[in-house]
Amino acid sequence: MKKSLLPLLLALVMVVAGCSVNTKSDVAEQNEPTANEQTPEAGAVQIELLATSANESDVNIIRDQLVKNGFDVKLNLQPDYGSFKAQQDAGNYDVALSSWTTVTGNPDYAVRSLFKSGGDYSIMADPEVDKLIDEASTQAPDEYQATYKALEDYLVFDKAYIAPLYISLKSQGINQDVLNADTVRLSKSRSQVWESIDFNDTSKRDTDPLLLTQSISTLTSLDPIKGNDGSINALNTNMYVRLVNLTDDDQITSEGSLSLNNVIAEGNSEYYFVLRDDIHFAKITDKQAADSGERVGAEDVVFSLNRAKDPNSVPDHRTYSLHEHIQDVEIVTDLAALDAVQQAGSGDSVKQALETGLDGQITELVADKTQADNKAGKYQVVKLTTTEPFPQVLNYLAHQSAGIVSEKQVKSINTYDVASFDVNKDIPYGDQNTVTEGDKYNNTLYASGPYILSYKNDYEAVFYKNPGYMTGTEHEPKISTVIVKFIKDADSALSALRSGEIHMYYGVPETKYDLVEQDSKLKLQTMESNGVSYLLFNTKGRDVAESEDLRKAVLYSINQDEILAFYNGNKIKASSTVSPLVKTGNELVADSAKVKEFLASYQASKQ
Repeated sequence: MKKSLLPLLLALVMVVAGCSVNTKSDVAEQNEPTANEQTPEAGAVQIELLATSANESDVNIIRDQLVKNGFDVKLNLQPDYGSFKAQQDAGNYDVALSSWTTVTGNPDYAVRSLFKSGGDYSIMADPEVDKLIDEASTQAPDEYQATYKALEDYLVFDKAYIAPLYISLKSQGINQDVLNADTVRLSKSRSQVWESIDFNDTSKRDTDPLLLTQSISTLTSLDPIKGNDGSINALNTNMYVRLVNLTDDDQITSEGSLSLNNVIAEGNSEYYFVLRDDIHFAKITDKQAADSGERVGAEDVVFSLNRAKDPNSVPDHRTYSLHEHIQDVEIVTDLAALDAVQQAGSGDSVKQALETGLDGQITELVADKTQADNKAGKYQVVKLTTTEPFPQVLNYLAHQSAGIVSEKQVKSINTYDVASFDVNKDIPYGDQNTVTEGDKYNNTLYASGPYILSYKNDYEAVFYKNPGYMTGTEHEPKISTVIVKFIKDADSALSALRSGEIHMYYGVPETKYDLVEQDSKLKLQTMESNGVSYLLFNTKGRDVAESEDLRKAVLYSINQDEILAFYNGNKIKASSTVSPLVKTGNELVADSAKVKEFLASYQASKQ
């Protein structure tokens, strides 16, 4: 998912788009307080709060709560995520208003990248946090609840490394006059599922585009392992098929994926996948989608997952920690080997389990994808072995970063040396410049999913249906063209939905639900999301990095009831980023007396 510091929506997770670095002197001074804002008392402890202007409502609430509890809050309010990230990297903050959406539906994702030493987005290094994260990752759900509670106790209430704010609802507004609302899915974790969406008037499938929107126009990378943020999560999810998917309520399924079935072997360290043979890679020719003629097969799976787990497979690899539990990926060619291994929790062999629901038995295993012929009983089977028992690996395989790319195509593009990669001359697979209209346009994408991106500009991105994607099945895309319009401002996006300029708005702000519900042509879909907003403390060069007392004073200044009231109850209380997934029973309760105690202790330590 994605770390995102924008109020999400979607499975935003962290936008790491290239931006010029701003220094502290570039930031506007703190705004003058309005009539409704608190004025800090003389001698108040100064705290610098970093956020984006999109989060201004939350900023105002948090500032008032901190001021009322003895802080002098200096705002570092940035216009966009790129500027925010530059300030964060420069260390120009005490606390940063952050959010994280667990787009894989499993609690390990909610903590590993964020808080484990060396995690993709972690600024922390605490051995106790590392131990608890690793311990929970090996446990089944009936065991890991206690471990995640212990992690939350330590992370939030013992050490105050973060201050939780709320869980968001996930929402989308649909123009039901144009779209068949029954075909539009809203999933707790998974990004939008484009292939299922259909028009009320099905005769328009090949003539009219499906009009969507997202706020971010600068795309991190169209190579699925090089981005994990709101600029590309939905796009790459719909461009690259995966071994498994998530259902709308976060259960692992082979439905609509590259595998027909998946099986966990006894011991929870070996995972088997029997592949379908009706997906071809799409390519772009003269800005139109074409069938490349290359089948998506086991060889591409092995290549894709090996590069996903290898931090050195590409420069600026952003998702390798999600796949670090993968030890080996191999193509199974010995049919007897599938009979010799039992399915976990069952007396059936892996072969019997893989054959469940197939049209016929698996009579032959082939290593060459061009030789697969499922109707004739010739299948490809992939075996994945984990470094230790780790059932949550399946959730990571459902993530967009585990999208299957063409081994042949990626190797033909990525001819550079990773160690000496030069951003000024080397052009990697998935570089957004290769699909942006202009002199550098040279679309070399090969898409294994239902759609392929043809081109983009500052205003929109145009996708076409993959002509070789599960044709004749229920998973074949219904609508031939999808246009994603880049609309940065939430109010403008909502206006575009109401005026018919777009057909769907993914991530309607909670404060705007009534406008959608009052419009007869629109339908609002909502559900609890896995998105949590929180305050992240700086870990270097500031007093909050060294003073547990100062962090706890901020922590107990946060009044979640006031935040929920502002959003008319359309937010949910949170204790950490695992709150939507594991019910620990913890609750952050604002306590001014504790704040005074911790501030006094902090100030005494400074004397």
